[in-house]
Amino acid sequence: MESAQVADKAMSVRLVELLTEQRKALGSAWVDAVSRTLRGRISEAELDRELQELFTALVEGLRQGGFDWQGEDFAEVRALLTELSRNRARQGFTTTETATSVLAFKAILAPTTDSSAQDITVYLQLSQLMDALALFTMEVYARTREELISAQSEQLLELSTPVVKLWDGVVAVPLVGTLDSVRTQVVMEKLLQTLVDTGSEQAIIDITGVPAVDTEVAQHLLKTVVAARLMGAECTISGIRPQIAQTIVALGIQFGDIVTKATLADALKHALRRGGVDPMTAGGRP
Repeated sequence: MESAQVADKAMSVRLVELLTEQRKALGSAWVDAVSRTLRGRISEAELDRELQELFTALVEGLRQGGFDWQGEDFAEVRALLTELSRNRARQGFTTTETATSVLAFKAILAPTTDSSAQDITVYLQLSQLMDALALFTMEVYARTREELISAQSEQLLELSTPVVKLWDGVVAVPLVGTLDSVRTQVVMEKLLQTLVDTGSEQAIIDITGVPAVDTEVAQHLLKTVVAARLMGAECTISGIRPQIAQTIVALGIQFGDIVTKATLADALKHALRRGGVDPMTAGGRP
């Protein structure tokens, strides 16, 4: 065990010597190699800054911690790679383009026919180290992409479930697309918040844009209605087309005392009447 540690230490010392001796040439070659892969989508100055900082941290990590990239001495390397990976993910680069920013370092220090046996062994150790760092980079990249996709999905849910004020005291939620448990939660939260903000007592849930209503969708609608009622608002469901009506009957779905209407216009008239406004002579504030 001790002899292996001594050998690793000797190799890391030799690698630090090689990197330090050729610092300028290797750094420049690394930037050039990565720049060709990224095809000018990052400025030369920014790329040079990223890789030169990483080069410095890598040499220092090797000097202090040998090849133990998971140790404290490589903390700066991991931090820089995390920043690089997250930036690449946000900028729309692929996993391959991101990993190449690390793996390209292997090619610029590849041994030649004139290299000694020791230097070839050192290069093999460096190759394993850079492979490990590239995998780390890809893991961070993947997590960042997942975070971005999740955030975009939430934003799409927000956009696809607007709550609009139709009249003084009347709000509506026009639903388009499939209604699932996640979207139902968003609808509930937005509807309840709007009821509080506007002081409305009438809510319309319009399902004209919902392609089909099954037992699960019906349960989601009922939950939303119950939540609104707990806030003191009465709900009307509009957009009950003939096909949906037939499906509801066939499935034996019961909406209980919830009022349903064929169109949003009919639901608005009903809500106005419940609010004490005559739709024919409405003088309320839209």
